[in-house]
Amino acid sequence: MHNFRDLEVWTKSMKLCKIFYLASNNFPKDEMFGLTSQSRRSLYSIPSNIAEGAGRDTNAQFSHFLNIALGSSFEFETQILIANDLGFFKNDDFKIIYSEIKYIQNMLAKLKQKINTQTF
Repeated sequence: MHNFRDLEVWTKSMKLCKIFYLASNNFPKDEMFGLTSQSRRSLYSIPSNIAEGAGRDTNAQFSHFLNIALGSSFEFETQILIANDLGFFKNDDFKIIYSEIKYIQNMLAKLKQKINTQTF
């Protein structure tokens, strides 16, 4: 088992959840059960899967959950690109959120590679 709270990628993804939740409060109210909800679910899936995988017995199991987290990050990226195209973001929110999700994706890929090649 690994301590997920010690992982920078988990911490960064938790912070991004807060940033996006605040930014998405400005999305149109008629999107509350559409793009807003789906984006939030895919985003909080990232730290949730990191934590779940960290609680597993083997690095192979942890890697599997990192794959799920990475997939959720790409789903979230697609959703914020749609939201941006529709003009839902205010100020520089999109730039900040997009930059953070790309950084998190990179961190997830590197962590997955690291645990697949050595004991953690």
